[in-house]
This record gives sequence, C-alpha cells and structure tokens, in this order.
Amino acid sequence: MKKLSDADIENMVTSDFAPAPDTAKQVRTELHLSTRIPRNTPNYPNNYAKLDLHQYTEEQAWNAINDLIHSGVKSATIITGASGILKIKFQQWARDSIISNRFLSVTPINNGSFAVKFRKIKD
Repeated sequence: MKKLSDADIENMVTSDFAPAPDTAKQVRTELHLSTRIPRNTPNYPNNYAKLDLHQYTEEQAWNAINDLIHSGVKSATIITGASGILKIKFQQWARDSIISNRFLSVTPINNGSFAVKFRKIKD
C-alpha cells in the first residue's frame, strides 16, 4: 500500500476526498475492516424509528403512534417529554387501549422517553 506524504494528507483534508474503489477495497482487506465495520448499514427506516411527541395534542399523538405501529417498523424510541399529559397517556395507551396488543415491550429510557418493540402485524 502507498505511504501517504504530508501533501497527500493535506489534500485529503482540504478537498472532497474519496478514495478509488480499488484502494478502498485494499484498505478494508489489509485492516480487516469487514470483521470490524459492516459493509452495509442496517436499513433503519424499516426496522427503527424515532417519534418525538413534543408539541403534539393527544389526538395528534394518538394518530402518530398508530401510524408508527402500522408503518412496519420493529422498534422505536418514543419521546413524550418528562412532564405533561402525553407521558401519562402514552403509558395508558400502551397498557390499556385497543393498540396495547401491538406492543411487544415498552421500556423507559429516561424520564421522558421509551424504547418500544412492536409485534409483527399479521395480514
């Protein structure tokens, strides 16, 4: 592999640097990056979502949570805020409403956020 000079490094820092594909492949191979860094990142839009309910009314929050449930994501972080009615309502909805059977788990992350896993929707 080519040794980099100070000029090469300066050029990479000051420009939009992208190595040639064969160089990138060689570096990945020599550094064994395939075992350290996955080649493709997970497809989060289908598997994970983040829903921030700040400034939502109860009705808007209910609709947003329903949309999230039916979007096909497997897990989400739902941010309700530390105080206010939505923190209480979300926990009630997850526990005692018509959508409660859609939640596999609801785990508090902190005082105003929840890690949620959804059950797979059977058609």
